[in-house]
Amino acid sequence: MEPINRVIIIGWDGAGTFVQRAHTPHLDRFIQSGAFTFDAQTVLPSISAQCWGALLHGVVPEKHGLTNDLAAEAAFPEDSAYPSVFRLAREAYPHKKLASFSAWQPINDGIIERSLSVYKVNNPVDGELAQAAANYIRDNPDLLLMYIDLDWPDAMGHRYGFNTPEQIRGIEETDAHTGIILDAIQAAGIGEDSLLIIVTDHGGGGIHPQEHGSDHPLDKTIFWGCIGPGIQTGAALEGFTIMDTAAVVAHALGLQAPKAWDAKLPSGLFANETNKASTSALD
Repeated sequence: MEPINRVIIIGWDGAGTFVQRAHTPHLDRFIQSGAFTFDAQTVLPSISAQCWGALLHGVVPEKHGLTNDLAAEAAFPEDSAYPSVFRLAREAYPHKKLASFSAWQPINDGIIERSLSVYKVNNPVDGELAQAAANYIRDNPDLLLMYIDLDWPDAMGHRYGFNTPEQIRGIEETDAHTGIILDAIQAAGIGEDSLLIIVTDHGGGGIHPQEHGSDHPLDKTIFWGCIGPGIQTGAALEGFTIMDTAAVVAHALGLQAPKAWDAKLPSGLFANETNKASTSALD
């Protein structure tokens, strides 16, 4: 079995579980090849900064303290007791390549710590962002950790309503953009030794057709999936939350998860709970 030498996370903002109504051939192939659930839960309030903050920092919003406004205005504290997976990766591997490509700028400016020498790209046009991310992957196959945020499902949900035909078409466009990224991973020859995660942060339309943030199942229920070396296809992911993504990333890269994290590693996700990544590959 190949070691896991890198993790790439692709986020679909606002897609909820509405992807089940869309034509998503790239996501469908992903589902068939790894561990996947349509019953994962996000955090409350089910708003982007709180949700992506929980994914990256492994704790509930009451602990990481992020809101959309705060993430847009201020840097995340460098000395927080709740470090992001990027901070863990940088502390463990000072010279490895870390990257974040985001359609929503507050992720790069206010959720990921600023002092970590993470290569960051902001572009609100998803198609351009996906192509830029694909180019980076081809040019930097030795990267260790990469996060990509695609925003179109959320934008279409706010504009036309969540789970509407218009949003479904937006989800289908996001699947096509994801295909650009997945093709680049294969072209770079890193598909076999990478852990790939595709996840959404929240749904919408539970209380108001064009909004989200509540504990309604349409707002709070999300999809989550991963493929990679040692991942058990069809693994049970009962009780999985968006926060647990941080524990999965830490385990895959051999990082020590902070005791302060709320994130939990799902039992049975990895064939061997001891990370098999080779030190020589990561150094």
